[in-house]
Amino acid sequence: MKIAASRLLGGLLLVCSPAYAGLFADDDARQQVKKLEARVIALEKQLVEIELQNKLAVRSLLNLQMQLEMQTSEMRKQRGLFEEFGHTQQDAEKRQKDFYIDLDSRLRQLEAGGSGAGRAATAPPGGNSTDGQSGENRAFETAYGFYRAESYREAALAFRDFLRQYPQSVHEANVYYWLGNANFLSREYAGSFAAYRNLLDKFPDHPRAPEAMLNMAECQLALKKKAAAKSTLKKLVSQFPGSDASDKAKKRLATIK
Repeated sequence: MKIAASRLLGGLLLVCSPAYAGLFADDDARQQVKKLEARVIALEKQLVEIELQNKLAVRSLLNLQMQLEMQTSEMRKQRGLFEEFGHTQQDAEKRQKDFYIDLDSRLRQLEAGGSGAGRAATAPPGGNSTDGQSGENRAFETAYGFYRAESYREAALAFRDFLRQYPQSVHEANVYYWLGNANFLSREYAGSFAAYRNLLDKFPDHPRAPEAMLNMAECQLALKKKAAAKSTLKKLVSQFPGSDASDKAKKRLATIK
C-alpha cells in the first residue's frame, strides 16, 4: 500500500513539474518584454531630442548664412558708392582741368594779341586788369595743384587764402567746392560741410550744387548726424530731380538704416 502511494505521489509530481516550469518561463518572458519596451521608449526619446537638436542647429546655420549674405550685400553697396564717388571726383577734376586749360589759352591769346597802345587805351586807371586776372588764375592753379598732388591740407589752406585774397573772384563757387573736397579728404568734416554750405547759400543754381548737397550728407554721416543726413538727401531728391546726384541720393538713402 505504501509502495502504491509513493508511486502515485511521484507521478503527480512529474505531472505538475512542467506546469510550474511553464509559469516561471512566462514570467521571465514578460520581464524581458518590459525591459525591451523600456529600451525602445528610451531610444525614441533620444531620437526626438536628436531631431530637435538637428533642427535647431540647421536653423542657426541658416540664420548665420542669412546674416553673412546681408553683410556681404551691404559691403558691396558701400563699395559701389565709394567707386561712384571716386568716378565723380575724377570726372569733375577732368572737367575742371579742361576748363582752366581753355581759359589759360584764351588769356594767352588776349595777352599776345593787339598793340601795347591798344591795351593801354582800354586798361582802366590805376592798374592792368589782365595782370590781376592772371594773378588770380595762378593763385587758383596753385591751390588746385596741391589738390591734384593729394596734398589735401595744403590745398585747403591755399583755397582759404584764395578766398581771402579774391573775395569777389569768378572762381569763388568752384573754390568752395574744392575746399569742401579737400577738407573732406583731410577728415575735416565740419569744415567740409561749411564750404559746401557756402556754395549752396551763395550759388544755389550752380551746376555743382547737387553734388555739393550730396557731399554735405556724407559729411553729416561722418559726423554721426544720421537724421540730418537723411533730411539733406531727401531735400536733394526734391530740389534737383533727375540729376545724377539725385539718383545717388536715392541709393544712399536705401543704405542708411
